[in-house]
Amino acid sequence: MEGDNSQVEMKLSSDMDEEAGENGCDHTHNSNRKFYVAQKFGRTPKNLCFMAAATLLIFIGYFIGYLVHQKKEVETPTCSVSVLHDKEAVIDERGAAPLMDWDDVKKLLSQKLSASNFETAFSEFSSINHRAGSPGDDALANKVVKRFKEYDMTFWTDEHYIKVQDPPISGFNKFVFKGQEERPDGFLSYSANGKVTGAIMYAHYGREYDFMLLRDRNINLNGRVMLVRAGQISFAEKVANAAKMNASAVLIYPDDKTIGETTQLFGHVHLGSGDPYTPGFPSFNHTQFPPVQSSGLPNILAQTITAGMAARILTKLGGQTVPEEWGDSTKLGDENDVITVEVNNVLAVKKIYNVFGVIKGFVDEDRYLVIGAQRDAWGPGFATSTVGTSVLVELARSISDMVKNDEFKPRRSIVFASWSAGEYGSVGATEWLEGYLSSLSMKAFSYINLDGVVSGRNGFKVAASPLMYSVVEGALTEVKTQSSSGLTLLNQYGKGNWESNVMEPLKMENAAYPFIAFSGIPSVSFRFNSDNAEYPYFGTMLDTREKLEQATSHQVPQMAEIAAQFAGHMALRLVHDHLLEMDLTKYDRIIRNHVAQINMKVKAVQKSQPHLLPKTLTMQWLFSASGSYSRAALGLATDIKNSDLDDVEMCRSINDRIMTVERNFLSQYVSPGESPFRHILLGSGPHTLKGLLNHLKALNSDNPEADANLFRNQFALATWTIQGCANSLAGDIWSLDN
Repeated sequence: MEGDNSQVEMKLSSDMDEEAGENGCDHTHNSNRKFYVAQKFGRTPKNLCFMAAATLLIFIGYFIGYLVHQKKEVETPTCSVSVLHDKEAVIDERGAAPLMDWDDVKKLLSQKLSASNFETAFSEFSSINHRAGSPGDDALANKVVKRFKEYDMTFWTDEHYIKVQDPPISGFNKFVFKGQEERPDGFLSYSANGKVTGAIMYAHYGREYDFMLLRDRNINLNGRVMLVRAGQISFAEKVANAAKMNASAVLIYPDDKTIGETTQLFGHVHLGSGDPYTPGFPSFNHTQFPPVQSSGLPNILAQTITAGMAARILTKLGGQTVPEEWGDSTKLGDENDVITVEVNNVLAVKKIYNVFGVIKGFVDEDRYLVIGAQRDAWGPGFATSTVGTSVLVELARSISDMVKNDEFKPRRSIVFASWSAGEYGSVGATEWLEGYLSSLSMKAFSYINLDGVVSGRNGFKVAASPLMYSVVEGALTEVKTQSSSGLTLLNQYGKGNWESNVMEPLKMENAAYPFIAFSGIPSVSFRFNSDNAEYPYFGTMLDTREKLEQATSHQVPQMAEIAAQFAGHMALRLVHDHLLEMDLTKYDRIIRNHVAQINMKVKAVQKSQPHLLPKTLTMQWLFSASGSYSRAALGLATDIKNSDLDDVEMCRSINDRIMTVERNFLSQYVSPGESPFRHILLGSGPHTLKGLLNHLKALNSDNPEADANLFRNQFALATWTIQGCANSLAGDIWSLDN
């Protein structure tokens, strides 16, 4: 590995004092300085000689200064304010005022990015074989390092030793149905291994809703092998839903007919992100933790099969017809449709590298935005990783050039990250977060994900933290499409209600998800697609440029340029403005909506099951916590309105209060190892407000798995998490609303 190899230290520690000479002047004052009264200076011959010598030196000094002043050379800036003839005062680079108008910043970025540059990047970062930890993956990492060096960026790498599941080295995975044996080449990493025999059951997309329809028909699902279609939800969610029904195995086949009957599928079934064998802590080689596994690892078999294999099974199924809601014409399968599934995946340890480069800020250098892209893929991975990596390096080139040659001075730093092992569940990114969580918690203020940003051209979707909605809207309003009419993205894709037309939930399989749900860093992910449909070639060997050209009407470089404009617009806005453009009122509405739903469910349970939730359980404190957040958000909005943008410390203080919001929605009462996605509004688990609603539904239906005491405990902890977030947002301890 080229460059600063195998470094696991966080390179963006606060080194502003060391670089005061580079970025500005040191204005530190010593308040404890002692002042002394000068003693009387006697007129002795010795002292008179000293006075004469001093006078001569002063005269010589003035004479030299006069000569130097006449030279037409640029002088080194000093800490004092200088006034030049016929010129404005020199602005301190570390001051509060931005040195470039926002319209000029946008124009510069637009000029730097071009479709022709993306052609070069595509050629450089395309690779047939670059699975995580492979020589092809390392070669691409070196190319990213080379680019960062060319841009004079500070760069570094960090390495991790991760455990992943790969297909059998010798042997194969297989299934046998009606005497016919099939051996698929695709596989699902992190499946349980073994051999099971059971009756096969068709379960549509394997969603919870699909399994409920089957259970409503009183169909026994214990020990069944589930046949489900790819799409709608992740592979991991399908397997987890089947496991809840006590199924023994899951077979997954492609949903899109255009993909062909022999195309193999690849993926993973870890219901989480990162290395599942080091949950909650980093997979550095020097860490000596006892063996442990993520709670998201399945205990049932999972395997992908081709569309042709699935068709041969479906035509032979008996039993009941499928529910009308599914719109299929097949049978569900009965007890006589017996199938045997065998999975023999192997566990392997791989060494992976993440590569980083940084453009340092001129005011708040130790506050940084992270832009990241996955580098690895199961196969060619052109849409999966090549386009995203190309956008990453082109943004690094463009913004570096703006700083170097156009006098653009970002207030905050930008970190560019190239991740490995994304195909196994955002492993590289998550391990970095786990390794440096304490360093990142109050320094990284946003993450922009570049994975899969181009898979079509007719549709456009964004998934983001509610705090980022205003930044997203600004980019939609100002970034132009490639159409001849010069429409903005908002005109093209967000007609009417842009939030309902463009925004979508942030899913667990999205690489931005661990940043927000595990680390509390506001994040955004976006993608151009075909009519808002999923790209069928993700996770296949057909993810090539040829297929992507077909999906984009041969406009891949042009779409990559627009994607870079959109990501770059958001990034530059977040590092250019005095105050972070984040909307706190979105979370206020989300909290109020959840509280209203919980209130209705609590009343319903108290009415139908009074022995479970007595009248003494009150909603008062949850109402109070919600109100506290609302008042704190309004109070901060008032502080922002009355703030002096020339006051660097005031701006920094307000921004720090904004940065605490996402982080403080992480429940401090659950273990990151057991429940890594601790965000009570966007995370996953019983500690979330959604989890409370599900628990109330179970209590209302007298589900034996429901636990009233456990609910009351989770209810209290969620209430205090919201109150704690409000307290932090309020600012100083004397501003708290109890």
